[in-house]
Amino acid sequence: MSSWWKQWRVRILFFLAALGPGFITANVDNDAGGIFTYSQAGAQYGYSLLWTMLPITLALIVVQEMCARMGAVTGKGLSDLIREEFGLRITLVCMVLLVIVNFLNVVTEFAGIAGSMQLFHVSKFISVPVGALLVWALVVRGDYKSVEKIFLFASVVYLAYIVAGVLGRPDWHEALAETVKLPPRSAWKDHAYLYSTIAVIGTTITPWMQFYLQSSIVEKGVTMRQYKATRIDVIVGSIFTDIVAWFIVVVCAATLFVHGMRNISLPSDAAEALRPIAGDYAFILFAAGLFNASLFAASILPLTTAYTVCEGLGFESGLDRTWKQAPVFYWFYTLLIVCGAAVVLLPGFNIVSTAILSQVLNGLLLPVILYFMLKLINNKQLMGEYTNSRWFNIVAWSTAIIVVSLSFALVWDAVRPHAAAAAAYFHVPSPTKR
Repeated sequence: MSSWWKQWRVRILFFLAALGPGFITANVDNDAGGIFTYSQAGAQYGYSLLWTMLPITLALIVVQEMCARMGAVTGKGLSDLIREEFGLRITLVCMVLLVIVNFLNVVTEFAGIAGSMQLFHVSKFISVPVGALLVWALVVRGDYKSVEKIFLFASVVYLAYIVAGVLGRPDWHEALAETVKLPPRSAWKDHAYLYSTIAVIGTTITPWMQFYLQSSIVEKGVTMRQYKATRIDVIVGSIFTDIVAWFIVVVCAATLFVHGMRNISLPSDAAEALRPIAGDYAFILFAAGLFNASLFAASILPLTTAYTVCEGLGFESGLDRTWKQAPVFYWFYTLLIVCGAAVVLLPGFNIVSTAILSQVLNGLLLPVILYFMLKLINNKQLMGEYTNSRWFNIVAWSTAIIVVSLSFALVWDAVRPHAAAAAAYFHVPSPTKR
């Protein structure tokens, strides 16, 4: 018995020690925009979109594992490698696009902070500045190890959504059955259902995630000696974050969908709608989860942007460096937070338009980043014996093609109404009609 317990204790300690960049990066994907997408999927279509969680998990594991492996083998961030292999001009274009996309995402996260705290009757003029100050102090006043511990704790707080899902008293048999079977053919003829499917899968992989994960692997000092633990970290993080996403869909399906409450225009709407149906506990857990997710992402997104730009342009960066050692890194991080919070406080700010625009730009940038990643990971001079195997390449390229296709579909669906309006204005045939 003693020997058995010692073996399991070693395994548990090894597992806990492995948690870090992969677990954190995957969980930030469930930010305000992700929560909104999953809530909307459950409210509008019940359990019928749960099947998307399986391909989502596979795609996330494949792409994140490649980034982690590149960081461990090369000791360099993704923007560093892109600059060295593809040139400064291409890197500069990627950096500009990434800054624009990430800034819009930062604005969305601060809007999530405002919306979640308004549920507890706290004005955005209090919650947003306080949240911005907390986010800024966390990174500027901490080192990598302390910041990572706080981020790991924030990841664990996502358990609130699992508890909220249980409190919603779903039909477990139906939920599990819908997870492992494809929808009927008739569902694909429903344009709204198709769009929701694309949105749920398309929110999985975003450009900033790849840059942040690889930079974190490098700053943590992970090499191929420790890579076995890092791979566990990536896999566990990807599975955990999608279990959380599964429960968000389930709780909204079991409560809002069942009671005919289908209209969710903001992430906070889902929490508000839960209160009369599932009770105060579910409401508090969902709202607290939204606040945690928004604050968490508002910390990570400016951080990864500062990492990426400084690496790509050759400036010093890293949480273990002081302000004097990496002034561009810290000033840029500060600027992103201040400007992101300020936009949310402007009168007439429209969160929906901002979220749609950031989604479109994410969709345009993602294919480029995935292409660079796959070219780099298969470069033998760069990766040596750690390039992708044939079967892994088949899975990786298939994943990339699917994600890219979905991204372009999301972009087209977002810009189509504007294209139709422009066509009508200039008296040309609408691109939406054949």
